[in-house]
Amino acid sequence: MFEMKNESDATATKKKNEDFLKELDKDRNEKGCEYAVLVSLLEPGSELYNSGIVDVSHRFPKMYVIRPQFFIPMITILRDAARNSLSYKAELARVREQNLDITNFEDDLEAFKTGFARNYELASKKFKTAIDEIDKTIDHLQKTKEALVGSENNLRLANNKADDLSIKKLTRGNPTMAAKFAELKSDEPEDVD
Repeated sequence: MFEMKNESDATATKKKNEDFLKELDKDRNEKGCEYAVLVSLLEPGSELYNSGIVDVSHRFPKMYVIRPQFFIPMITILRDAARNSLSYKAELARVREQNLDITNFEDDLEAFKTGFARNYELASKKFKTAIDEIDKTIDHLQKTKEALVGSENNLRLANNKADDLSIKKLTRGNPTMAAKFAELKSDEPEDVD
């Protein structure tokens, strides 16, 4: 923001540059300008203002007082400062973007690790359940095998008893049955060869 001040020689009350700085700062803030420059012909005998660009930022930030002959150099300085500011802002934006990329990468990595851990836990539980079921099946098959082996032993013993069975053994201690079998044997015709 630039403001120009001039005073004619006929003016009775002489104004000073200081009288306009506060209002200039207020106007700059209202309009959202970064710099404020008072281009002034006031106080023509002041060595301070006649020597060049006067920085008054100790009272108001980014404010200067100049004579009209320093207008072009001041614009050049502000233009160069704006270019530097733009390059710094671009660099800052790039660094912020990189930091954002790193933050996003870290967030994505954490999300992956959390998801992977959850899937690993679920798979581990299912794996354990499957192993438990296999163990139960093995126990059941072992019991079935033992039952079949026991049945085979009982069938073998029964077969041995059946092979060992004879009429003589059946009729021992039973005289009625022994007599009946003896009678049947005597009634049989003899084989003639």
